[in-house]
Amino acid sequence: MAEQKTLADLGAAMGMAASAPGASVSVAPVQPKIDAKGRAYATGRRKNAIARVWIKRGKGKITVNGKPIEAYFARPVLRMLVAQPLNAVARLSEMDVDCTVCGGGLSGQAGAVRHGISRALTYFEPGLRPVLKKGSFLTRDSRAVERKKYGRAKARARFQFSKR
Repeated sequence: MAEQKTLADLGAAMGMAASAPGASVSVAPVQPKIDAKGRAYATGRRKNAIARVWIKRGKGKITVNGKPIEAYFARPVLRMLVAQPLNAVARLSEMDVDCTVCGGGLSGQAGAVRHGISRALTYFEPGLRPVLKKGSFLTRDSRAVERKKYGRAKARARFQFSKR
């Protein structure tokens, strides 16, 4: 007759520590992902725009495609959109942001930079993740323009009906 082994016995045989039911499992703290130059990198996306974002400690300078943010995003609404994640974690004057963005229009590019900054902040300081997640800065906004279908005037609009 074969012996019956419990789950704890199997875990011990495999080298895993057996934990009692209801006991909390300790999780190792998440380590920052920082390169040799002291920067964290992340990619942000919105509509057809893709932003590559590098973040490091500094004086709060934001450059987009080699230009200051005021020159690249002329509309104040877009500049506010880009700075939202930094304002949410109170790091606007402590972090330098350098990013390259391509594709889409200015609004999509601003959203992509915002998404990239948020992700880079979580890599730079993992403790900021709950604040950014609550503000829904880490969620990729997947809304994009619907494609035009054949037999239609636009994506959904039909051609005008003519009786004669």
